[in-house]
Amino acid sequence: MPGWLTGAARACAIGAMTRQITVYIDYKSPYAFLAKDLVYELAEAEGAALDWLPYTLNIPDYLGSATLGPQGEVEEEHRTPHQWRRVRYSYMDARRYATLRGLVIRGPRKIWDSACANTGMLWVKRQGEAPLRRYHDLVFERFWKRELDIEDPAVIEAVAREAGADVAGLRDWLAGDGRAEHDRIRVEAEAQGVFGVPTFVLDGELFWGREHLELIRMRLHERKG
Repeated sequence: MPGWLTGAARACAIGAMTRQITVYIDYKSPYAFLAKDLVYELAEAEGAALDWLPYTLNIPDYLGSATLGPQGEVEEEHRTPHQWRRVRYSYMDARRYATLRGLVIRGPRKIWDSACANTGMLWVKRQGEAPLRRYHDLVFERFWKRELDIEDPAVIEAVAREAGADVAGLRDWLAGDGRAEHDRIRVEAEAQGVFGVPTFVLDGELFWGREHLELIRMRLHERKG
């Protein structure tokens, strides 16, 4: 980039060279877990910037809810047979792809409220790409091994610290300003048409599901051309 560019002109030049992909995820989505590394690979290969945002799913709205016992037995359920078939297939499908990549996905025993972990993402994100990427890895991997309580602020604080983030004030922020920001992002996402994860937004165009990453790559190449 020419050295004489400064201020707004330099910012415009950077923007012209670097495309941004907004990535909506939820840590309790196995498909978001499967997409994470693929998204990083795409961004690194194409020189794109990533803006990670939370979109906390309300799973009972469309898949009902259930609680399983220690042996996998159903202790409580509010699901139709159709919803059960969808849920069982979804986890079977996710595990199939996870096995190919050496990842572990164990079906959760209840419908988790992931808002706390998702809000923690926003805190860590402010502290740089390296802590955020580490936070993604830790939360996804441990949650899907049933080793992480994503509803517990103390647990999320510990993971953020392990990821390399400064956690002073984090717990209060999770329940106050952070939760307000989380809720605002959800409202804004839905206004754009977001309804599930992973969802990607490139130049205002929405793509739902990791199977669209190749199409996103094509869009990035079109602009380069």
